[in-house]
Amino acid sequence: MKIRKLRDALLQHEDLNFLLTNRVPRILLTRFMGWFSKLRHPWARDASIAVWRLFADLDLSDAKKTRFDSLHDCFIRELKPGSRAVDRDPSALASPCDAIVGACGAVNGTEVFQAKGFPYSVADLFGDARAVEPFRDGCYATLRLTSSMYHRFHAPHDSRVERVTYMSGDTWNVNPIALKRVERLFCRNERALIEARMHAGGHPIAMVPVAAILVASLRLHCLDVLLNLRYRGPKRTDCAADYRKGEEMGWFEHGSTIIVFAPKGFTLAEGIETGTPIRMGQALMKSA
Repeated sequence: MKIRKLRDALLQHEDLNFLLTNRVPRILLTRFMGWFSKLRHPWARDASIAVWRLFADLDLSDAKKTRFDSLHDCFIRELKPGSRAVDRDPSALASPCDAIVGACGAVNGTEVFQAKGFPYSVADLFGDARAVEPFRDGCYATLRLTSSMYHRFHAPHDSRVERVTYMSGDTWNVNPIALKRVERLFCRNERALIEARMHAGGHPIAMVPVAAILVASLRLHCLDVLLNLRYRGPKRTDCAADYRKGEEMGWFEHGSTIIVFAPKGFTLAEGIETGTPIRMGQALMKSA
């Protein structure tokens, strides 16, 4: 109980929270966590998961495994079959992940918000002005995965991934406190632009997984490499990977953010607004 009170106090004290999660050697800590989380020693695994449970609302009741090889194994856990229902409405884009909805709504030309009063350019996020044009005046939703959430993400619709563009960067925390203080934060952090096209109608979809402190590692099934701080391969990779709606596309090593974009004609699904918890497969956006 005391630990949870301490955790809650830390979360509520914005200055302290920002200091402890950002004014630290972010990249060094991220690399250390990447190494430490993969240790398969039972003591390291059990102690780490126990501490994690103290500081987060970790629920493993829907996990496919009951025992994990390492902390990393627990982070990227699969779910029991049937744990998530995928919305089968062909007009709906499903949420690719479990998350808390952040800034969302209409794209204003090619500008969106990371938090109230903090706009940023989608071209800066994508790293490619050409790739932005299909989403001009479209719809977007920021999905924040907390550390204890299910970390795998899935296809929002029957679609084909056409290319992946990787952008190296920093590892700022992506929690609401940092988003209110660090301008263009998503454009600064390590991220990947996933460009896809729906099978029905040919509508474009874009997803931008953004890494954060202690994360900075992304696995995509359509690529045969791990995208992380040490990746020095091609920035842009053309693909031709087909996915069914709800099919797994990859995972984060820890928690972070995915920003979803749809073209003009799509709007947020009913009930989707900032602060809303959402589960993978739930309707996120709908076409008119």
